[in-house]
Amino acid sequence: MFDFSNNSHRRYNPLTKSWVLCSPHRTQRPWQGQQESPNVEQRPQYDPKCYLCPGNVRANGEHNPKYDSTFRFPNDYAAVKADQPELEVNDDDLLKVEGVRGECHVICFSPRHDLTLAEMTVEEIEKVVDIWTESYTEMKKKDYINHVQIFENKGSAMGCSNPHPHGQMWCTERIPEEPSKELIALEEYSKKHSGKCLLCDYAQREMADPERKRTVFENDTFLVVVPFWAVWPFEIMVLPKTHIGSLPEMSSKQKTDLADAVRRVTCRYDNLFQTSFPYSMGIHQKPFNGEYDYAHLHLHYYPPLLRSATVRKFLVGFEMLGEPQRDLTPEQAAARLRDLSEVHYKTQIENN
Repeated sequence: MFDFSNNSHRRYNPLTKSWVLCSPHRTQRPWQGQQESPNVEQRPQYDPKCYLCPGNVRANGEHNPKYDSTFRFPNDYAAVKADQPELEVNDDDLLKVEGVRGECHVICFSPRHDLTLAEMTVEEIEKVVDIWTESYTEMKKKDYINHVQIFENKGSAMGCSNPHPHGQMWCTERIPEEPSKELIALEEYSKKHSGKCLLCDYAQREMADPERKRTVFENDTFLVVVPFWAVWPFEIMVLPKTHIGSLPEMSSKQKTDLADAVRRVTCRYDNLFQTSFPYSMGIHQKPFNGEYDYAHLHLHYYPPLLRSATVRKFLVGFEMLGEPQRDLTPEQAAARLRDLSEVHYKTQIENN
């Protein structure tokens, strides 16, 4: 009998039309490779040298206001800019290039230098959801902006250059590669299945599973799963249970539930290895300037840690030249995350 917990197999990702190789028997192999330094840094609530703390001077010489909740400002080192010359489109099949205009913004989640989303309250995270929503709505009014990518890189392992908890928003006139692949798959699924939504159907499939093998948790309006096709060891997808195209379409209840889901995901992550858990999180939603009724709002969490706070997953070798590969199955990862407390480990230590 084929055993998904022990035998190699491939899983298909219908969102990106790609495959991932699962090799669950490899979890037994010894590890003698690179190990990260555990994140045991104790940060102050306020750092006078931090570019993102309230009232401080940023790298470009401007002063932050003495903000007391969330704070958004234009990135001082933006990857794309609104003011640049037009680039004539070429038809070269080999050396094709397009100009890209846009804006980049930084979103500080809290005035506290030491407070990550995992340790914030639902009410505090609701303010983050509000600024995500307001920012998306604001960018929609700009004629040349077509896509808003909201994301967070948490931790030095994910290349974060400033430890003050913050995310970013890159707004571009072109739809980037990853959301573009998803939109193509969502549209094709809708056409093939008489207007149905791929992610709505996937959420229903996961909720109909009597064992809930990949469900980490759910609340009234959101489902949190380790996707069937996950690449990263403890990858998570957050899905609204009903069809929503973008953040502004959420009800007040859904905003609260999204904030609740974000808190619970990030707290469980920290509790997994009792460390400030690194990850990249991104929100995919409806672009502007077109009919995208098939687009479905969802959040991706891509964390690199594999076995402990110091051992991470690398996408190298076969993954770069063949296809992504994972050892721990999504079902095994979901079970481990599901069993974790939603009381942050620091609070548990303090209470003991």
